[in-house]
Amino acid sequence: MTSKPVAMAARRERAVRAAVEQGLLGPDQPVVGLLDVAGIRAAAAELRAAFEEVVTPGTPVLHAFAVKAAALVPVLRLLADEGLGCEVASPGELALARAAGVTPDRIVLDSPAKTPAELREALDLGIAVNADNPQELDRLGELVGDRADPPAPLGLRINPQVGGGSIDAMSTATATSKFGVALQDPGAREWVVRAFAERPWLTRLHAHVGSQGCPLELMTAGIRAAYELAEEINGAVGRQQIDALDIGGGLPVNFASDEITPTYREYAQLLRTTVPGLFDGRYKLVTEFGRSLLAKSGLVLARVEYTKSAGGRPIAVTHAGAQLATRTVFAPEAWPLRVLAYDAEGRPKAGGSSDGQVPQDIAGPCCFAGDLVARDRPLPELAVGDLVGLLDTGAYYFSNHFAYNSLPRPGIYGFDATNGDGEVRFATVREPQTVDEIVAESGAAHALGLSRLR
Repeated sequence: MTSKPVAMAARRERAVRAAVEQGLLGPDQPVVGLLDVAGIRAAAAELRAAFEEVVTPGTPVLHAFAVKAAALVPVLRLLADEGLGCEVASPGELALARAAGVTPDRIVLDSPAKTPAELREALDLGIAVNADNPQELDRLGELVGDRADPPAPLGLRINPQVGGGSIDAMSTATATSKFGVALQDPGAREWVVRAFAERPWLTRLHAHVGSQGCPLELMTAGIRAAYELAEEINGAVGRQQIDALDIGGGLPVNFASDEITPTYREYAQLLRTTVPGLFDGRYKLVTEFGRSLLAKSGLVLARVEYTKSAGGRPIAVTHAGAQLATRTVFAPEAWPLRVLAYDAEGRPKAGGSSDGQVPQDIAGPCCFAGDLVARDRPLPELAVGDLVGLLDTGAYYFSNHFAYNSLPRPGIYGFDATNGDGEVRFATVREPQTVDEIVAESGAAHALGLSRLR
């Protein structure tokens, strides 16, 4: 491995040991999420640097983090401190971005189902909006009225229909995707050009091809289609009406090792080769990366509560299952996770080589048979009280909790393991959810409501 993955792995090992020593997890708190702050900062810096290499100096570039990937206010604030904005897709995500101190000029609202109230709020606040379809564009037009210069940048999302990647659910530029205006449908391209000509306040074009499972070549093909359409529109109206291109995010993540591949630099360089005009200074740029900024910096750490055997295969029953690793449990081929074994004190479990490993299932706490985060996985044989670490879980695994069996959301803690003296410092990102909070959000205040109906 290169020096960066080695350093990442070293910080992770120190953090696991420290989490046990400092009581962040144990018999009463059997699962916890950890975030490597140094890793997050490094990812943000690498993203900024990659695009600074390819754009004409002075070109405005907004890297808007996709809030859905980690809907946690301290994470959004950390990224804001690193120069990033927010891409939001709901009133809740917008509220989180604002709570993190992100200013309206650094927020972009995307969603295929915005209500009139959401659109009005965005305009009132000065938040950029990408309309998803002709009906939403009409709604925006009613709100803009006769104003030639609306209070927020407004754009239109198009679907370049360049195809899908290896995971259907993550591919947003297929022929039948629900997102944007399907550019290759009969009459669609002509309608888009006309829509811009009739709305001089429409100044942005947005395209997003997909994320995990989408190769870089497919992503750049979609961005090239958007760029070529922007050039066509500006030519048709006789001026540069479109002054900004939102090229989405979606950089895939390598879930097979600590190596970071592909890199932001590889993607930016391929974009420069494929769409050179994108970087000549005529267009402001917006990106919407999410998973690739956070995934490698996250770790779910769970205690082994019991071990057993069925059909001759060992099973380790832990507290991390479908409630955290929802995609991995229900679509393991598309979302496999690496698993590390630690002893009860947080030290790497002996038997780390192929010798001494035992194929075993890593089960979660949910009451259905398929709640497995790993099947027949060779690992050092786990015992009661040991710990399992689910790697690369910094994006989506912490903020998209699946409330099956009313299992509580775990505590999330950021850590700094870069001190030369060996000290690992933790900061709370989110407190562990209590049973009282679960009861309250499940309608406890209205317990007699149904019984009183006649």
